[in-house]
Amino acid sequence: MKAADLAELIVLAALWGASFLFMRVAAPAFGPVALIFVRVAVASACLLPILLWRGEARGLIDNWRPLLLVGLLNSALPFCLFAWATLSLSAGFTSVLNATAPLWGALVAYLWLKTALPFSRVLGLTIGFLGVLVLVWGKVSFKPGGDGWAIGAALLATLSYGIAANYSKQKLAQISPLLVAGGSQLAACLLLLPLAIWLWPAQPVAAAAWQASVALGIACTALAYLLFFRLIAHVGPSKAIAVTFLIPLFAILWGGLFLGEVLSTPMLLGGIIILAGTSLALGLWQFGAAKTASV
Repeated sequence: MKAADLAELIVLAALWGASFLFMRVAAPAFGPVALIFVRVAVASACLLPILLWRGEARGLIDNWRPLLLVGLLNSALPFCLFAWATLSLSAGFTSVLNATAPLWGALVAYLWLKTALPFSRVLGLTIGFLGVLVLVWGKVSFKPGGDGWAIGAALLATLSYGIAANYSKQKLAQISPLLVAGGSQLAACLLLLPLAIWLWPAQPVAAAAWQASVALGIACTALAYLLFFRLIAHVGPSKAIAVTFLIPLFAILWGGLFLGEVLSTPMLLGGIIILAGTSLALGLWQFGAAKTASV
């Protein structure tokens, strides 16, 4: 990977890591649904002019059905679930749960698309989900004030990402990634509009929350998507997905610097185990005979 591509990968991880910080700041003021509506509306406003400039806007009409479903499964639903989870979970903790998305993607591919899973990837899935157990051990309480529902919401969000990734691969592989990004954000915006109107906060939203929500839409969604698809074009999807491993590092860093969050031992240990399992499940590294055969 060239130095410029590596730099973009690090910037992308920093942006997506910051998304958990911004949600943690803005979600209490807006509420999860209204916040995510602002996020996807701002992202749509940034991405749609680029689609028009590139002459790809027609694709929004031609592919509206799959874009609508991807907008629901890859943005509207998981974004809202994560925003709700950040009302009680730290930015760093939530980002580590987010790192399970590739695990769900591999499991969904196996169960739904019958994609073969070699032993190394099965082992990776097992290790990754054991890491989740280590991470949440002692925290899953569904009593008032407990974190059980928030953890469940975050894991449901990552499962939604896994379903969306496999559906996109089937239905949208032949169209521009930028069209998928812009179209899915527009679809999420339209889907959330009625709920956002209904659930819009009765009290004026503080300037800091507005700033965080706009930064979430511009930097962590529109710009991040552009960087991600640029990386896919330059280095390929298998290397671009390595951003998954850097996001928790930045989320924990931003949470510690700006919110005073503390990195706990279970979070560190669970995160390491999850990322190790994810790397195996993605086939990013192998061992033994499998590694020798791949050289």
